[in-house]
Amino acid sequence: METLAILFLVIVVPVWIVFHHITKWRGQKSLSADDEHMLEDLWRSARRMENRIESLEAILDAEQPEWRKSDGE
Repeated sequence: METLAILFLVIVVPVWIVFHHITKWRGQKSLSADDEHMLEDLWRSARRMENRIESLEAILDAEQPEWRKSDGE
């Protein structure tokens, strides 16, 4: 009986742990719904910021055509 318990602990348990972690890893490969939502929000925020920057640059170009030269370029 002891031999069976030792074999179980030495062979079955480690194999089970490895397979358990492989299964968990495969399940976590894709994004969760919360992650997808957060990524979508970040994408929208980045697009809004890009539009705002382009608007500000257009305003500056109209009011101060030389503004780009003053930043060290």
